[in-house]
Amino acid sequence: MSSKAALADCLFLGIDIGTSGIRGSVINTQAEELTSHRLDLPPPDSNCTRIEQDPAIWKHIVHNIIKHLTNIVKVNYPSKTIVALAIDGTSGTVLACDNKGTPLSPALMYNDQSCTNEAAQIAELAPAECGVHGASSSLARAVHLLKQHPEAHYICHQADWVAATLTGKYGISDENNCLKLGYNSLEDSWPNWLNKLDIEKEKLPKVVKPGSFISNISCNAATELGLPENCRIIAGTTDSIAAFIATGANQTGDAVTSLGSTLVLKIISDKPIFAPEFGIYSHRLDQYWLAGGASNSGGCVLKQHFSQQQLDAMTPRLRPEQNTGLNYYPLPATGERFPRNDASLEPRMQPRPDDDLSFFQAILEGIANIEAEGYQQLSKLGAPAPQRVFTAGGGSKNPAWRKIREQALNTPVIIAEQTEASYGSALLARQGYSQTTGQDL
Repeated sequence: MSSKAALADCLFLGIDIGTSGIRGSVINTQAEELTSHRLDLPPPDSNCTRIEQDPAIWKHIVHNIIKHLTNIVKVNYPSKTIVALAIDGTSGTVLACDNKGTPLSPALMYNDQSCTNEAAQIAELAPAECGVHGASSSLARAVHLLKQHPEAHYICHQADWVAATLTGKYGISDENNCLKLGYNSLEDSWPNWLNKLDIEKEKLPKVVKPGSFISNISCNAATELGLPENCRIIAGTTDSIAAFIATGANQTGDAVTSLGSTLVLKIISDKPIFAPEFGIYSHRLDQYWLAGGASNSGGCVLKQHFSQQQLDAMTPRLRPEQNTGLNYYPLPATGERFPRNDASLEPRMQPRPDDDLSFFQAILEGIANIEAEGYQQLSKLGAPAPQRVFTAGGGSKNPAWRKIREQALNTPVIIAEQTEASYGSALLARQGYSQTTGQDL
């Protein structure tokens, strides 16, 4: 078999461990998605601010998805083989493990807010521009877990741990997941101020770049899951960055706006932007940086005032060419993170027009103005102005809102063909395979 023929038979698997479910995508060398499969996650256990989950649930579901997809490949694409796999997970979800990778307690989830004492301790030591501030940081959770389990051998993120169940090699993570754990991507090292915390650096993961080769799959996992023994396990990333990769944004000035319950912006920059006073941080990805932030505004504001049925009925009647001039700043409640980091900022949604349609359009215009202000703030701090904006999330399907946003941004807005994080992780698996084999894809 020629090298070209062999390469044509290669497939790549990406797994996304999201907030409500886990999805797998299989793509070919041309980056076409051939098949996918999704299973729901049960809700995590919640007790006031403590939100946790048994990691065995993730392993069970991920392994079932892999077995399902390998069976589909065998039936529908018998000449093809999954040769590489990458996993992304929710940013900030952390667990402590023993020297064999066995969890010592439930994982603390990405939205757990219980580690306030640890967050206060970190705030006294960490630089202002570091991504570890607040009870939502993985570092706060790691410090808490190590207090509870000083015998722990590894601190793992969600994606790291599930990937390690396939290789047996625990204690390896990617630098995107490690941002909120304190890793300094500018210096490629764990900072010295961590020594002043109740945390041993030896328990922190070895950090690699997303798309890096970690290890071949273990023989036991390969047999159980129906994968070849030479299947490469590739370092993944966070779920939001995997979704960014999925859109196809790939050059300086490419931006991605996610229009979900909240408004999330990221732009590819040739230098990092760290401005916590504006809620702005940067992740490194290949030779570029993803700079951005997340506003509290978004679809959640619309759902406070209208049912989905009402929104669907009004959308065709919107008139994006006729601005309402109401200049709203739509927020679901008091407080904003980005582009204005102001816990006391009040929603501005007055005066309210007599008709619902004008009120609906004014909210959309307000969210579009926040998006434009966000990219302007990033540009002021050194990021490029957006050259094109890819759109993901439920709001991307509204053509009138797209027109409103193009007018506010003065930039082309493109509906991304792919937005699933699992597809982005499959692209990382494809990239990692190409790099480790030297075969140009």
